[in-house]
Amino acid sequence: MNIEISDEFLLVKGRHSFFLVAKSGARFGIWIEAQEKEYSQTIEPDDIVVASAPEGGEVEPAAMLIEMVRKYRLPLMVLPKDHPGSKRFRYVVSVGPAITTSCSIRRGTHPEQHLVCSSDELAGLALRGVPGGVDIDNLPEWATLQRLQYRFIPDTTANRH
Repeated sequence: MNIEISDEFLLVKGRHSFFLVAKSGARFGIWIEAQEKEYSQTIEPDDIVVASAPEGGEVEPAAMLIEMVRKYRLPLMVLPKDHPGSKRFRYVVSVGPAITTSCSIRRGTHPEQHLVCSSDELAGLALRGVPGGVDIDNLPEWATLQRLQYRFIPDTTANRH
């Protein structure tokens, strides 16, 4: 299934969890910081940034996480497989040309960006960035898709002296 998106977000919603998908929109390098070393990956304009919320929650933090990657080039942090903090990540992110969802990996512990942690209800999705949109394979028939616009407006009253 091909879904057209440009500068908006695509919400892929299950019964209890969701993914938020956006195009990277530019060519840039991203750093992936793991315990043993760091990796560099080139991101192309048609690549996708996927934020996963395996337990559901608010959509806005997922959009903020995507913007931290695609707009501010925040490095991605990868925890060791047995790190106790991985269970506290409510949202995780992956970025690349194609991303598969999996419920068999621990949140925040996978340095390869072709996988993202998911709930079991949305496991096995294949997402690919294509010109003008996103291809999605293996979408459950009960899942919903919705295009969303977010505009993060800075608080101009903050830090006034």
